[in-house]
Amino acid sequence: MEIRFTARELDIMGVLWNRGPSTVAEALEALEDELAYNTVLTMLKVMEGKGYVSRLPEGRAHRYAAEVEREAAGQSALGRVTDSLFGGSPEELLLHLVDTDLEPDELRRMRDLLDDRIREMEDDK
Repeated sequence: MEIRFTARELDIMGVLWNRGPSTVAEALEALEDELAYNTVLTMLKVMEGKGYVSRLPEGRAHRYAAEVEREAAGQSALGRVTDSLFGGSPEELLLHLVDTDLEPDELRRMRDLLDDRIREMEDDK
């Protein structure tokens, strides 16, 4: 399943991933942008229709929960970015990433993560 969030949907999903299941009022309070209650409600209903969130009644309100894991959304978005901006090349993506303003410690941690991943893959053979 390809996951494609609009910018506003991604903002709302961020709230659900960080806070957990939330009512419209709770999501509205956690969002950085000032939005109308009905705007957030409408967005959540649209996202429910897409299968991105589910809702359960809670008194007079509903509690919305993320049905898409952050990891799956990240993989889908990263795949689109890699295809669109880097010709489908993960190496080009990595080159671009390490060519940004990263601190040496950040680069070392990234190198360690890559080394760990290589070891895992070799152990699985």
